[in-house]
Amino acid sequence: MKLTFLGTSAGSPTQERNVSSIVLDLREERGKLWLFDCGEGTQLQMLKAKLSLSKLEVIFLTHLHGDHLFGLPGVLTSRSLMQHQSALTLVGPKGIKQFIQTVIDLSYSWLSYPLNIIELEHDCLVFDDNKFFVEAKLLQHRVPSFGYRIIEKDLPARLNIDKLRADNIDIGPLYSLLKAGQSVTLNDGRVINGFDYLDEVRSGKKIAILGDTIPCDASIELAKEVDLLVHEATQEHALEEKALERGHSTTIHAATIAKQANAKRLIMTHISPRYSLEKNEKLVNEAKSIFNNSEIAIDFASFNI
Repeated sequence: MKLTFLGTSAGSPTQERNVSSIVLDLREERGKLWLFDCGEGTQLQMLKAKLSLSKLEVIFLTHLHGDHLFGLPGVLTSRSLMQHQSALTLVGPKGIKQFIQTVIDLSYSWLSYPLNIIELEHDCLVFDDNKFFVEAKLLQHRVPSFGYRIIEKDLPARLNIDKLRADNIDIGPLYSLLKAGQSVTLNDGRVINGFDYLDEVRSGKKIAILGDTIPCDASIELAKEVDLLVHEATQEHALEEKALERGHSTTIHAATIAKQANAKRLIMTHISPRYSLEKNEKLVNEAKSIFNNSEIAIDFASFNI
């Protein structure tokens, strides 16, 4: 499981940063990609990152401001030019269905695959299958903006092969029975219990990806004890008043949320165009004064989870 940032700028692109878009790479877990936000130029960024549109399974939009949205029509329609595309789910605030339908109609475009649109108006569970579930919560911004909590369900315990070999047990014909925790009788007469050879159940990973927001309780709830928190940090803390007036957070706000939520790791993004990459160290150091395990994303940076 890996996060790749395709765009990390707030409001508009710069020569160093594109606007907001993040890919959660689940090809190892489910053979698919999930996309969070889709700012202008996202499909070009995906090409540069060697991430295929055909692998997209779900697109989650945090809110409907242009720097998180304007790349979506291109992603959806370019995907239609590829043969035999699978269904795609689009999750976002109410209004996204009208936006997509209007763009497709006015541009005489089409979709060659089923598009399932889920419009959000309040906190809810937006995805649930045998491997993952995703919660959405309303944050505090100038327009309805949501954050997402992505939970990988606990993974089954593995058989401890080394322990079995140490006890001279041939697991070939017994693998499925032992993994299910059943008792079996060996050829030499020994009776063993599969539970004695199982490692502990492996806890699934937890990620929080938040949209634009000022500090709020929902952010803490979404980020509670996650392995990785993605939080906007539009401004340095000296510009706190300006950030809050426009519905945004500072480096110190993001770090404080991470600390209050007991997150393991903070990745800051949605950086104001006023800051070149040379300012990254200053921004990170501000956050580290509150939460030591703080980092800042740049375009095409990947983070293993």
